[in-house]
Amino acid sequence: MSRDQHRIAVDGGVEFPVPRDGETWAVGAVIVNGDGRAFAQRRGPDRRLFPDCWDIVGGHVEPGESLLEALAREVAEETGWRPRRIRRLLGVTTWTGDDGVTRHEADYLVEVDGDLDRPALEWPEHTAHAWFGPEDLPRLKENRGPGEYLVHDLIARVLSDRPRA
Repeated sequence: MSRDQHRIAVDGGVEFPVPRDGETWAVGAVIVNGDGRAFAQRRGPDRRLFPDCWDIVGGHVEPGESLLEALAREVAEETGWRPRRIRRLLGVTTWTGDDGVTRHEADYLVEVDGDLDRPALEWPEHTAHAWFGPEDLPRLKENRGPGEYLVHDLIARVLSDRPRA
């Protein structure tokens, strides 16, 4: 584990599953700003999975990488921010993409350090970003079919049941 991961506080009871051999895992971070709004970014229109859809920060766990290491790497790569604290595990889901690969995904509520007004998006993988409040939740369903509301549902739950510092 790198020095950066040692600086990340992890609240008590937060679990990090350990991938079994042959399993494909992904991690996701729901990031909420001081105004109580959640960050999402729009996936590029040429992405294989979920093109032109809103998504939380995250991605695949690389071989030999822990979920915490993957979470820290993905937050830094996709936003330029640094995870400061992992507040809670929001859930683990299993889903199969239209590429036929079954993935396990662990999503976390994450506090970050950095300029929240200026995320360093990975262009063209992501083409836009926004901070979502309860009134903006319907936008998270854009370009998603029924049953594909994981991002919407995660953010809606966090916004309605946000832990206080």
